[in-house]
Amino acid sequence: MVIITGMSGSGKASVLKAFEDLGYYCVDNLPVGLIPRFAELVGQSSEIERTALVVDVREGTQLEALPAIVKSVKRLLPTRMIFLEAEESILLRRFSETRRPHPLGAHAPVKSSLAAERRHLRPIRAIADLVIDTSRFNVHELRSYITERFQRYESDKNIMVSCVSFGFKHGVPEDADLLFDVRFLPNPHFVPEFRPLTGRHPKVAKYIRSFPQTREFIERISELLVYLLPHYIREGKSYLTISFGCTGGKHRSVMISEEVSRRLRKAGYRVKVVHRDSPK
Repeated sequence: MVIITGMSGSGKASVLKAFEDLGYYCVDNLPVGLIPRFAELVGQSSEIERTALVVDVREGTQLEALPAIVKSVKRLLPTRMIFLEAEESILLRRFSETRRPHPLGAHAPVKSSLAAERRHLRPIRAIADLVIDTSRFNVHELRSYITERFQRYESDKNIMVSCVSFGFKHGVPEDADLLFDVRFLPNPHFVPEFRPLTGRHPKVAKYIRSFPQTREFIERISELLVYLLPHYIREGKSYLTISFGCTGGKHRSVMISEEVSRRLRKAGYRVKVVHRDSPK
C-alpha cells in the first residue's frame, strides 16, 4: 500500500493518477480513521494486489493520529508513505493559476495558510519513506517520474518465490532454501469435522487463524521474508523456495503457505504455491 500526503498544491492528484495507470487500486481523500480497516480489507481481498490512497490536510486534527496509524498498518501490509512538497513561490503560483482557495481557509491569505499547513504537516513529513519536491515538475513530468520510479521498484522484485507445504512424516523437501516447522500450531486433525478437509477450506483456515500464536507467526514470518527478499535479489538469486511443514502436510502447513504467499503477492512479488502432500 502507498499512502500519499503532503502540501496542498504539490501534486497529490497527479501522483494518484500515475499509480492508477500502474494498476493500483486508488482512493482519494480516505479519512485517516478508516485506513486501518481499509488495510485489513485489502489484505483479505484476492482481487486487490496493490493500492494507493491520498490523505490531505483537510483531515484537521485527525492527521495527528497518522504516524501511529501508519506504524500499525505496516504490520498488516507492506506500506510506503510518500510526502509531496514544493517551494512556497511555486505553490503560490499554482493556487493563483487555479484560483482555488486553500483548504485551511477560504478567506485567509494563501501564503499564511501554506505556512500553517507546513507546520501542521511537519511530523508527517518526518515519518515519510519518500519525500518528493515537485517544484521542478509540471503535471506530465511528475506523473512520468512516479511511473518510472515505481516501475523500477516493481522490477527490482523480479524473483520467483515458491511457497511449499509438506508433511514431515512424508520427508523433508530437498530443494528448500528456507524451512519452517509449524507443528507448534494447534492441529485441526483432532477436530473431527476438520479431519477430512484441508487447510485451504475456509473453516479450517479460520480455526487455525483464531489462535494468537498463528497470527503472530504469520506477521513475523512475513516481515522477515519482506526483509530478506531484496537481499537475495541483490545477490543475484532469481528463485527462492520456502517450505512450511506440519505433521501430515494437510492442514497447518497448507494454511500458512496460502497466507504467506498472499502477503508476498501484496508486497509485489511473484509467488506460486505448491501443496506437496495435501489431497487435491
